Amino acid sequence: MAKKKLLIVDDDKDLMQGLNIRLRANGYETVFAGDGYSAVKIAKEEKPDLILLDLGLPAGDGFIVMERLKNLSSLSFIPIIVLSARDPEGNREKAIQAGANAYFQKPADNEELLETIERFIKKGII
Repeated sequence: MAKKKLLIVDDDKDLMQGLNIRLRANGYETVFAGDGYSAVKIAKEEKPDLILLDLGLPAGDGFIVMERLKNLSSLSFIPIIVLSARDPEGNREKAIQAGANAYFQKPADNEELLETIERFIKKGII
């Protein structure tokens, strides 16, 4: 079985590196984007199986990225897990309404995040 590909979208290079190490250790392939514009571009090119998305991004925040992805039929089915340092009050609900499948407050519990990713993959959502 081919490795599942995850797109990590965050402008925090340390966080991306940490996620990269954990995800690769658990058998995932990873690709990265550091801003909203690149996120949509790389999603089109790489066709990831799941997207980990920060809300606070340069060149288009996470809400704009979700809107653009959901409007592209070839990408609209990709599950999105939001990882955000923004105040969850209001943002969690707004992210779910915008198309996120799950929402985690930074710093996220690594085990819970991995379990959520696995759940989406095993349910066949991906």
